[in-house]
Amino acid sequence: MLAMTGPAAADTIQLFAAGSLKAALTDVAKAYEATSGNKIEARYGPSGLLKSEILNGTKADIFASANMEHPQALRDEKKSGPVSRFARNTLCALVKPGLKVDSGSLLDRMLDPGIKLGTSTPKADPSGDYAFEAFRKAEAVKPGAQAILEKKALQLTGSANSATAPDGRTVYGWHITEARADIFLTYCTNALAAQKENPGQQIVQLPANLAVGADYGLTVVNGAPASAQQFADFILSPQGEKILASHGFTSGMSHGFASGK
Repeated sequence: MLAMTGPAAADTIQLFAAGSLKAALTDVAKAYEATSGNKIEARYGPSGLLKSEILNGTKADIFASANMEHPQALRDEKKSGPVSRFARNTLCALVKPGLKVDSGSLLDRMLDPGIKLGTSTPKADPSGDYAFEAFRKAEAVKPGAQAILEKKALQLTGSANSATAPDGRTVYGWHITEARADIFLTYCTNALAAQKENPGQQIVQLPANLAVGADYGLTVVNGAPASAQQFADFILSPQGEKILASHGFTSGMSHGFASGK
């Protein structure tokens, strides 16, 4: 490692990352900063919107997405290096207090005309894409379900003009508290964070025939300082993986970079 001659020798690494990673990568960044002397400046938001900004020339050094497709799009446009899967997540249902629902009755509840169903915004935010994938799976369980769910889904977050939650509140729990949704399909990690703020809110696992897993991918943008690769390696390291696991993420299954397929 290069010897530090003072603060001027430290790099500032620009991290663009999925909103669902905010708590976990904030802790990973703190651990990295403590060992490296470098600084992480992070911006969190819907992965699809962040990808578009990078493609349009906004400065970023590392992009960590809630799917593999968005970082791969940067790779395909020769804007970044290889894509690595570094974590996995799962879709859950966050449910308002008092609503009787379990995995077995979840689909019927979502189809109920009297139930407000919240999702994120497909294409702009992978969470919305994963919710709509669950709707596609529902079609095989109950013919006609996909069209009903897609039509009734309230895309309450994930777009450039979505309402933002007050400081310190998770947007999913906030929407349920404000009665804009009775059931919200989101990542299990987000649902856990919402439940910590709102203990009455329920978390229901999707049944096996609707279950959707999320692969998270990262890539280092071309022109980034060498320290950006160092930080990417730290995220992929056992220490980084342990911090991600403490926030409910499971292993990305490989520590090396995936082939750029």
